[in-house]
Order: sequence, then structure tokens, then C-alpha cells
Amino acid sequence: MDTDPEVRAEHAARTSYGRLLALLAARTHDLAAAEDALADAFERALTRWPVDGVPDDPDAWLLTVARNRQRDRWKSAAERTAVPFDEAAHDVPAPGEISDRRLELLLVCAHPDLADASVPLMLNTVLGFTAAQIGAALLVPTATMAARLTRAKKRIAKDRIPFEVPGAADLSGRLGPVLEAVYGSYSIEWPTPPRERHALLLGLAGTVAEAAPSVAEAHGLAALLYLSSARLRARVDEDGRYVPLPLQDPRRWDRDLIAAGHRHLRAAHALGTVGRFQLEAAIGAVHCARGAGEPPDWAHLRRLYDALLGLAPTRGAAVARVAVIAETDGARAGLAALDALDGVERLQPAWALRASLLGRLGDPDAGAAYAKAISLTIDPAERAYLQRRAREIGR
Repeated sequence: MDTDPEVRAEHAARTSYGRLLALLAARTHDLAAAEDALADAFERALTRWPVDGVPDDPDAWLLTVARNRQRDRWKSAAERTAVPFDEAAHDVPAPGEISDRRLELLLVCAHPDLADASVPLMLNTVLGFTAAQIGAALLVPTATMAARLTRAKKRIAKDRIPFEVPGAADLSGRLGPVLEAVYGSYSIEWPTPPRERHALLLGLAGTVAEAAPSVAEAHGLAALLYLSSARLRARVDEDGRYVPLPLQDPRRWDRDLIAAGHRHLRAAHALGTVGRFQLEAAIGAVHCARGAGEPPDWAHLRRLYDALLGLAPTRGAAVARVAVIAETDGARAGLAALDALDGVERLQPAWALRASLLGRLGDPDAGAAYAKAISLTIDPAERAYLQRRAREIGR
């Protein structure tokens, strides 16, 4: 671990923010005040750590400072008559004994009274995304998203929504928005998440599955994230050039993550219900099953995509199914299936697929399709790959 104070503070912000915020807000129900106290603690860390050195337990130090800020506020004359302060309830735990209450915070955010803001609130409080980042991902103006988050936090404080894990009968229904939030945050930063946040998201998915072992989709999401993450390193070659999934070298995949993904997929299957995340994870498992130089089982993938679209139809899954059809039935059949899709005119994978299929057929329109795909591509490695393919078509 880097000993530079600023680097350590940034690391703590990335990996511990949600855990610390959950602890600070659990007894007060005041997320906004907890965020202010935690922000003060991080600001003080940037001032004191370069002088005093990085503490042995940075999280405990940050929690202590933040709780002192809360204590000062609660003891102020303005607050004394409104909020009783329980000294024992806010004692700081000993180093190494900080509990993890992120699941409780996630479930607070998933409360039925907060349905219109649940997913953005989880992304903001537990995973640390800003209103601007969430708004951009969900196509909502930043100001609108910020107002929505503020209203939701006030509602939590006003209604004192409890920080607790509900019984098994209620847990499954409350977990849906939680799983969507974790999946959404993973998608926001795909394919190049910061290393610490990537580890956090995988850990969070595992935490939810462990806390809800009887919920099949909790295991399905964990399996999906593990299997997707296993292939990240092979997505670019040694020179940083993008490698499409069917061409990746399986020897570069992370076998430990694949094994973890399979464990969760088996746990989900044993529960006897099928969901979207399980099917997406099963698709990932088929890709991970091939050996070096071998194609995936396209027929199996087609059956899985058919099932996925029957259960949870999305434009992205529909385009992915077309890519499989092109492998099982040929490029012309793929183009016909792509032409039959609605609402994919601004979808980058649809244009990249169209360009590839037209190129396979020697169609001169491939160049224009590549140009459109390139204009919609935000990942530098993938954009460079498409530009190379376009030049090859031009020649």
C-alpha cells in the first residue's frame, strides 16, 4: 500500500466511503449530516496525515473524526432540544472492529417510500457516485438528480427509516433495487473501473449474496460480475489494443474469479428460480468454458439469449443475440435480424455489429457503418480497434 497521505486518503474514499457513511447514519438516520461529517474527516485527513503520518487504521481514524463532528453538532445549542445525544450509542469501536452496515444502508435506500430515487440514492451513498455521474448514466439533468437525492435523504431522516435487514419474507422484494444499483454502478465504469472501486463492487456483490443466500438473483448478480471481471485483463493485448471477446486468449482470464462465478451460479441454480442476472451469468460462463483457439458454443448461447429476451428484453441483449445468429446462420441472416430491431439507431454495439457483418459480406456500406460506430464509441481501445478495421475495409 502506498504511504503517500493523499494517495491513502483517496484509497479510503474509494473503498470505505459507503461503509463509513452507513455507520455514521445508522443511528441518526440523517444521511446529509453524516455526509458532511465524513467530508470534514477526509478534509482533516488531507491536512493532518502529511504532518502526523498516516494512521495504522485509516478507517477508524476517519470514523473517529467524523463522529466527533457529529457529537459537536448534536451538543450545540441549536440541536440540543431537537436531537437527543446518546454518548454510549456513538462510541467509536476499537481499531479493526468496524462493522459493515452497507447492506442495511442499501436496504434503507430500497425502502418502498423511496421507490423513485432508490437506485440513484444507492449509487450516491454507498458507492460514492456524484449526482452528475448518476444523472449522466440515467439520462437525467444533474440539477434534477441532485434535487431528487436531497429529497430522498430528507425523507429518510424525517421518517427515521430503520437501518436493518428485514426478514426472509420481505428481503427478496427489497433486494431488487439493490441488485440493480450494484449492476448499474458496474456498468457505469465498464470496461475500465478503477482497481479499488472494481474490488469494492465485487466485494459488495458478494456481501449481498452472503446476506441473502436464499435469493437466487443475488447469487446470479455475483456470478455475472465475477465472470465478466475475469475477462477484463484479456480485453486488451500487451500493447493495449482491444481484443473482441471471441478472439481473447482464455489463458489470460482470471481462473479464481471464474471459479467464484461458477460457485454463485450453482447456488442460484439450486434455488430453483431463474432470473435475468442468472441468465446473463450463464452466458458469461459459456464464453469462459472455451479453450484457446476454440469458438464458444454458439447454439447454447442462442438458447440462453432466447430465454433472456423472453424474461427481460433489452436492446443490448437483442443486439448480442443478433451477433450469435450471425455465427449460427451466417452474416446475411444476422443483418436481417439486426434490421428487424427497433430503437437501436443510437446504440454503439448495433453499429459495430452492422459494420462487421457488412465487412464480412464485402458490402461497400461497411465504411459508413464503421464511421457511425466510431462516432458512438467512448472507450479509446475499442475506438482504435474500429478505426483499424475501417482502414482495412477501405483497402
